[in-house]
Amino acid sequence: MITNRDIISITEKYGSPLYLYDGDLILEKYRELYSFFPWRKMKIMYAMKANYNPAILTLLEQNNAYIDAVSPAEVMLAKKVGFSSERLLYTANNMTDDEMYEVKKEGVLFNIGSNSRLEKYGRAFPGSEICLRFNTDIVAGANEKIQTAGALTKFGLIMSDINVIKKILKRYNLKVVGLHVHTGSGIKNTQKFIESAETLLSMGKREDFPELEFIDFGGGFYVNYNPDNITKIDYYDFGRKLSDIFSDFCKNYGKELEMRFEPGKYIVAEAGHLITQVNTLKNNRNRLIAGTDSGFPQLIRPTMYDAYHHILNISNPDGEPHHYDIAGNICETGDCFAVQRKIPEIRENDILSIETAGAYCYSMGGIYNLRPMPPEVIVVNGKDKLTNKRISSSELAENIYNRLEN
Repeated sequence: MITNRDIISITEKYGSPLYLYDGDLILEKYRELYSFFPWRKMKIMYAMKANYNPAILTLLEQNNAYIDAVSPAEVMLAKKVGFSSERLLYTANNMTDDEMYEVKKEGVLFNIGSNSRLEKYGRAFPGSEICLRFNTDIVAGANEKIQTAGALTKFGLIMSDINVIKKILKRYNLKVVGLHVHTGSGIKNTQKFIESAETLLSMGKREDFPELEFIDFGGGFYVNYNPDNITKIDYYDFGRKLSDIFSDFCKNYGKELEMRFEPGKYIVAEAGHLITQVNTLKNNRNRLIAGTDSGFPQLIRPTMYDAYHHILNISNPDGEPHHYDIAGNICETGDCFAVQRKIPEIRENDILSIETAGAYCYSMGGIYNLRPMPPEVIVVNGKDKLTNKRISSSELAENIYNRLEN
C-alpha cells in the first residue's frame, strides 16, 4: 500500500503533477475477479482503454491476463508488451475499412456490433471466425454517457435483426465462436447484469450458433469513488448466481463454454493517484479556492461526467477542515476537480492526491492549453519506477512545431 510518506518522497523525486500507480493493488483486484466466479473456464479480458500504461500491461501479461482492445494502436501496443494475438479481442466501434484490414493482419479475433460491418467483414474475410456483440436493451451504468445498451445507444447488433444477421453469416460462411454484451460502466444493480446475461444467452441456440467457444458478459463492475458512500456489492453472490445460470445454459447447449469478462476500471481505478501541488490560494468573498498545477485535460472525469474523486491533503492530513474549490490551471471556468469540498486546511505548496485515478484519467488526457501530460510512476513490491517521463514545455512546443511541413 502506498502511504502519504511514499507519496511525498516520490513527488520530491519525480515532481508534480504526477500519476502514481500501485501495481500490487492492480494485481490484487485482477485476481479478485477470478475468485468471484466458481467457473472452471474463465478469462478476464482487461479493457486496456481504461489505462494503456505499458508497465501496467506488462504486469497483467505476466499474470496471464487477456486484452479487450478497441483500436489498431491498442492491438499493436498489447502485442509489443508480450500479448499474443490469441489473447486479444478486438471490439472497435465504427471502425473504418483500413482499420479492419490493419487489425486483421495482426491475427486478432474481431467482435462485431453492426450489420454493416458484419457484411463488410464477411465480404473481405469469408470463412473466418468472429464474435458478435449484441445490444440486449438492458440499460445500466453510473452515468447516461457510459450506458452502452438500449434504444439510444450506438453499440451492438439489434436482437430483432437476428434473421438478417444469420443470412450474412451464411452468405460468407462466418464461424461465430463467441457472443458478447456490454451493458454499461459502474453498474450497482447486479440484477441488471443478470438480466442482460440471460437475454444474451437466450440468443445462443445451438442450431443458430453451433461453434461457440465462449460467452463474454462485458465489464461494468462497480468501483466506489467516494469513501463516504456505503454501497457494497456482494460479487461472490453475483458470481454464484451467474455461474449457475451459465451452467444450465452450457448443459442445454451440450458443451462447457468459457465465461469471459472485460473489466477495466475495476482492475486499475483504485490503484491510481493524480498528485498535484497547490500553488495559489484565493478567498473570493469567503469562498476558498485552491489553485493547483494540474487541470482537467490531465483528469477530465469531473468536468465531463460530474464524477466524484476523493481528494486528500497529503501534506497536512490533520489540519482543520474547510470547504474548498480545487481548481486547475486551465483557462476554463469549469476546470475544477472538486467544488466546495471539505478538506483539511490547504496551504500553498501542499501536495494533494486525487484518488481513484487509475482508470479513464491519463488515458483520456490531452494537452489543451499546451500543458504537457504528467509523467507516470508505478510502485511494485515497494519499488518505484518511472514508466513515462515528463516532457518540458519547450519539448512540447518543439514537437508541435515540427509537425509543419518543411
